[in-house]
Amino acid sequence: MSASPLRSISSPWRRVRRFVVADRSMEPTLVHGQGLIAISAMRATPGQLRCLEHPAQPGFWLVKRVESVDGTTMRVMSDNVDVDAVDSRRFGPVPVAGSYRVVLTVPRRLM
Repeated sequence: MSASPLRSISSPWRRVRRFVVADRSMEPTLVHGQGLIAISAMRATPGQLRCLEHPAQPGFWLVKRVESVDGTTMRVMSDNVDVDAVDSRRFGPVPVAGSYRVVLTVPRRLM
């Protein structure tokens, strides 16, 4: 199952986290092994890349694109339609709170 699992490394700043993409659900935008730097941000907007915990699997992080925002929740989707990805089509809207906005992508060759 392709769920954009991420490995998460906490920062001492608590608002900044580093993630590593671990599947193909966000290709071609993000690829397996690519690094992400994300910040805690309470305002989500459509089109943003966000890292969030899977709603039914605490500790299992996903990276998805925000499709829409409705107050304090957002619908998130995978970019790669060729894989059976886990996103809001499966688990519905998710809270914006607790998610992280991707602000920098790190190429695999620099990881």
